[in-house]
Amino acid sequence: MWVITVYSNDNNTTMFEFETEKEAKDAFMNIKGRKFLAEVIYFNDACFVQDIA
Repeated sequence: MWVITVYSNDNNTTMFEFETEKEAKDAFMNIKGRKFLAEVIYFNDACFVQDIA
């Protein structure tokens, strides 16, 4: 999951969630203001689970 966090001048914070990096980067370019793009990684995702034999 990708998240864009936008901070506005009137002390408001808005967050947008995206499934893909491409979606997030496309939106990031069109959003005005102070913004941050971050990837959220959950450690219980399948890629982090080890098989115990």
